[in-house]
Amino acid sequence: MTTITDPPSESFKPSMLLNDTRYRSITFQVIALILLAAAIGYLGWNLMRNLAILGQDISYDFLGEPAGYDINQTPIPYDSQSTHLRATLVGVLNTLIVAFLGCITATILGVFAGVLRLSNNWVVAKLMAVYVEAFRNVPVLIWILIIFFIMTAALPAPSAFRGDDPDSSMLFGSFAFTNRGIYVPRPIWEPGSWLVVAVFIASVIGVFAYRRYTTKLLYATGKLLPRTWPSLVIFFVPTILVYFIMGQPIGMELPELRGFNFQGGVQIRGSLIALWLALAVYTGAFIAENVRAGIQAVSHGQTEAAASLGLRPGRIMNLVVLPQALRIVIPPVISQYLNLTKNSSLAIAVGYMDLTGTLGGITLNQTGRAIESVLLLMLFYLTISLCISGVMNVYNSRMQLKER
Repeated sequence: MTTITDPPSESFKPSMLLNDTRYRSITFQVIALILLAAAIGYLGWNLMRNLAILGQDISYDFLGEPAGYDINQTPIPYDSQSTHLRATLVGVLNTLIVAFLGCITATILGVFAGVLRLSNNWVVAKLMAVYVEAFRNVPVLIWILIIFFIMTAALPAPSAFRGDDPDSSMLFGSFAFTNRGIYVPRPIWEPGSWLVVAVFIASVIGVFAYRRYTTKLLYATGKLLPRTWPSLVIFFVPTILVYFIMGQPIGMELPELRGFNFQGGVQIRGSLIALWLALAVYTGAFIAENVRAGIQAVSHGQTEAAASLGLRPGRIMNLVVLPQALRIVIPPVISQYLNLTKNSSLAIAVGYMDLTGTLGGITLNQTGRAIESVLLLMLFYLTISLCISGVMNVYNSRMQLKER
């Protein structure tokens, strides 16, 4: 229903795409999209035409050919007769392992260093300041090499454990620290072990659920329940009970010195440890600054109000300051996780065979398929970066303030 004051309706005309402000911005965006697609299409066509002139084509058949080289760190079964695809998969897993370990360790170091840098203890605060400034102002590659050389030079060779009682030189008789890496016990999974693992995972979830419940109860009613000893009980007791009820289904294969090296157990190579520690302490220094900035952004009145209610400093930090600081800390920490994952491509400097060392190194040189290998490398790092960003952004959205 129209009124006498309504303007007369105007039929659509092609000239309105440029003259009418309602359509002009959309028109320009569509034109820009078409030009971009045309430019990408031309570059792709030009690449294919030049490759055809050189007698080459884009093909991934080389992934099914035998790799012909060994990899020193193999989380899955692999030998030199495995395919290049298998070698690529080993490189992917090695990259994910060091990225996961690095992100977890860097987060722990960063949070502790960021909090302690604001400590009232002058010595502790200055030590954390030295750590932050020393590690974040030196390239990570140098730290990787330094830690690797220290491990190689400072730790003894496996032959040093030879003697009347070689176990006396091992930590708890089960861990051997050598210049070739660290040898740790290997778990032996027997029937019923899956139930122990399932209970352990449920216990970890239960700890987080209990701590979340105590926090909600404190905010809702002001009632403060103990958190430390109940968390320890939930974490240890169910798993230990199920372990003995099922007849101890998880055994341990201890490393033993045989000949000139250790046999049995699991060898964690020095290259992995050096890369892991270097990336963790380097990235942890940046995360520490993000944590410090987030804590300082919280109003000091919040701390004073919590202290006036009788809360101890540790409770104030855990229940009042850090939850508010997380909203500021999480976005820059996402960037640090992405940087750590991409910096893991420096692994070849210490001989750790990640994806850059397998697919982007030996496989590329052996097959000559540079374009295909580089495209796969780009696709992997793009995918893992988007996954990290997606997961952390979901967590970030949950931590943001919700308007009512």
